Amino acid sequence: MKDTLDFEKPIWELEKKMGRLTTEATTDPKQIHPKQAESLRKLRKKRDHLQADIFSKLTAWQKTQIARHPQRPGAQDYIAALFTDFVEMHGDRLFGDDQSIIAGLARCEGRSVVVIGQEKGKTLKERVARNFGMSHPEGYRKALRLMQMAERFDKPIITLVDTPGAYPGAGAEERGQSGAIAANLCAMSRINVPILSVVIGEGGSGGALALSVADALLMLEYSIYSVISPEGCAAILWSDETKAQDAAEALKLTAPDLLRLGMIDAVIPEPPGGAHRAPDQAFPAVKQALLQQMALLDTLSPEDRLTRRYQRLRKIGRYV
Repeated sequence: MKDTLDFEKPIWELEKKMGRLTTEATTDPKQIHPKQAESLRKLRKKRDHLQADIFSKLTAWQKTQIARHPQRPGAQDYIAALFTDFVEMHGDRLFGDDQSIIAGLARCEGRSVVVIGQEKGKTLKERVARNFGMSHPEGYRKALRLMQMAERFDKPIITLVDTPGAYPGAGAEERGQSGAIAANLCAMSRINVPILSVVIGEGGSGGALALSVADALLMLEYSIYSVISPEGCAAILWSDETKAQDAAEALKLTAPDLLRLGMIDAVIPEPPGGAHRAPDQAFPAVKQALLQQMALLDTLSPEDRLTRRYQRLRKIGRYV
């Protein structure tokens, strides 16, 4: 209950009734009395209708809350579910290893790829160790090292984006935070192997952009992608962080908005109630979307792929 969002509480209450009814009936579902089975069926139907109604009317701020949900699957979960033979690489060969970015070699349906993901962690201990998904310069340099290795050995790159933004601390700035992000943007615009990026949760500012200059940028249905957080935008525009809900609407940071604006290439549907409620249903949808995009990119020559990537980036911000 502690992780239940306000607008999810009516759904949770119905599920609590369903659980209580099942427990009171019997531990063996096959022996549930017909009347109890009918009550369960009605409750389940009511839950499904209520959930569909609530999630069809979500505001941008509510989608932001889902994107940040503590139980939402992270990069570790997707790597375990989508890939096999994952071998993690560590360090940037300059300063240290940033645990907010997980990177390594893996196989996707037997094909060797390089996977790079931003991880926030689940428990408080994990979140502190991974700096809540906010990367330092060494994290972006580690990612760049792996991307350059992918190019050297002709392996596709898959990135999983989930960060509030790059870490803004003094130490990160002293070690060249902006330069590390800029180096990634420059390199990703020129790397001649396929690059696929998926926003799995929160895509915040340059911290997300440093891993999402790609041939195809995909977003999960309830993820967000924006130049700034709603709270940061509200603080700048109105000097009032409590106006974050208004800022979220104005920023057009949801997947449907960004697809309509041409910022992303596809929206990956999530299971009813969001990926945090049924991760096992979310994973196959992401894998299918990745394989479809990979098959499309495989039909292009490296030269055509780079030209297409350039044109895709150039059209962002175009107006008539």
